[in-house]
Amino acid sequence: MNFQNDLLKLINVSKSYVSETETVAPLKDINMDIYEGQFIAIVGRSGSGKTTLLNVMAGLDKPTSGEVLLHGTNIALMDENSLTEVRRNKIGFIFQSFGLLPLLSAFENVELPLRISGVGHSERSEKTNNALEMVGLLPRSNHRPYELSGGEQQRVSIARAIVGSPPLILADEPTGELDSNNAKSIFGLFKDMVVTQGMTIIAATHDSSLLSMADQVKEIRDGSLYAASTSELRYR
Repeated sequence: MNFQNDLLKLINVSKSYVSETETVAPLKDINMDIYEGQFIAIVGRSGSGKTTLLNVMAGLDKPTSGEVLLHGTNIALMDENSLTEVRRNKIGFIFQSFGLLPLLSAFENVELPLRISGVGHSERSEKTNNALEMVGLLPRSNHRPYELSGGEQQRVSIARAIVGSPPLILADEPTGELDSNNAKSIFGLFKDMVVTQGMTIIAATHDSSLLSMADQVKEIRDGSLYAASTSELRYR
């Protein structure tokens, strides 16, 4: 695979939290290049800084120092209105807890970001159906979350993240609440979306059994990021 276009670049990114008694630094001088069409897994134990790193990438949290360049623009310097626009159009975020609205159907949950963005009805329906078809849930589009399995709910949340065709998808422990079979299915879906749709996906996990499907594996440990191979990692 030939990666050419620099999508996201982190330069000397650090993040620290200061309390009255201590300073905690979950990120220390992180440098990272992410190119279009990559599937990158970030592995680390609970509390290692995976969520903080993804939040900084998404503009949900500002770094204490360093640059976060999305298509060459430093989103760490943006105001909240500009960041909202970036997250709405350029970044899809997938949460461990699914984050679906219980009274809305799968279709309505996936459609919601497009409705908020003012996309017209016809285009909204087409994009929503396409996203649900991509994750294999179009036949269950009228079901509400409580009528779906955990794996199906996570697929709905993935469809919601990709419905606006953002260039970057960030997934924070997307398989954390799933059994091993569903977890492998979700990572397999990520791999397929990268290969067939040219998406860029960064997924944080603590499950080493899923890492072989990623193009690259990065380990976050003590606030620093390291290149890693699946044979080196033994997280359970």
